[in-house]
Amino acid sequence: MRFKFALLLASSLSLLAPAASQAADKLTIAATPVPHAEILEFVKPALARQGVDLQVKVFTDYVQPAVQVNEKRLDGNFFLHQPYLDEFKKSHKNDIEVPVAKVHVEPFAGYSLKHKKVADLPDGATVAIPNDPSNSGRALLLLERQGLLKLKDTNNISATRKDIVSNPKNLKIREIEAATLPRVLNQVDLALINTNYALEAKLNPVKDSLFIEDGKSPYANLLVAREDNKDSPAVKKLAAALTSPEVKKFIEEKYKGAVVPAF
Repeated sequence: MRFKFALLLASSLSLLAPAASQAADKLTIAATPVPHAEILEFVKPALARQGVDLQVKVFTDYVQPAVQVNEKRLDGNFFLHQPYLDEFKKSHKNDIEVPVAKVHVEPFAGYSLKHKKVADLPDGATVAIPNDPSNSGRALLLLERQGLLKLKDTNNISATRKDIVSNPKNLKIREIEAATLPRVLNQVDLALINTNYALEAKLNPVKDSLFIEDGKSPYANLLVAREDNKDSPAVKKLAAALTSPEVKKFIEEKYKGAVVPAF
C-alpha cells in the first residue's frame, strides 16, 4: 500500500513539474495592435514549442506600454523606436528599459483626404503631427524633405516647431496624440501618421500617402526588455524568433512595403 502511495505521489509531482517550468517561462509583452501584436501572435506557436508562454498585452497608446515595463508590471514591450525610448527615459526617469533587437521599420507618411499632391496644399493649410517629442521631430524633418518648411538643423531628430526658420506656405501645425491622427484626417489638410495607426485605420502607407519616408529611416521598431531580464532565456528566444527568416517573410508578404524588416 505504501509503495502504491509513493508511486502515486511521484507521478503527481512529475505532472506538476512541467506546469511549474511553464509558469517560469511566461513572458508578457506589451504591443500596439498593428503590426506589433500581429507579429507577436505569429511567433507565439513557435515559442510555445520552445517552452515560452508568450502573453501579448495590447495597448492603443504609446505611454502606458513603456510606463508599465518601467514599473516592472510587464516583461517588455514591442512598439517603440530608439528616439522615442530616449525621450521617454528623459521625461519619465526611466533607466531600466533596454533595447534587445531591431525588428522592423514602419515608414512614416503624410496623408490627405482633401489634396492629391503636396503642391496642392493651400496657403495656411492645417497640418497635424504627433505630439510626442520624438515623432513630432520626425514629422517636421519629413515636412522639410518635401520642401514645405525649413529647420535650423536638418539632422536634429528632436526638432520642435521653435526650430522652424522658414514656413513659406504659412502652415498651421497642430500637435495631436498619435493614436488620434487618423480620426482627425478629415478635419485637416494634411496629417503625418505613424504606420501602425495608419494600418489600423485601413490606410496603406505605400498607396494612400502623399509622401513617405525612404528606407534610410533610423526609426527601427525595437523589442525592449527590462535591464534585469534582458538576458533571460525567454527574452532571448523571443528576440531570435522576431528576427528569424520566417518573420522576415511574414512581414514582407503581409504588409507589402508598409512595414519593412530591419534585420
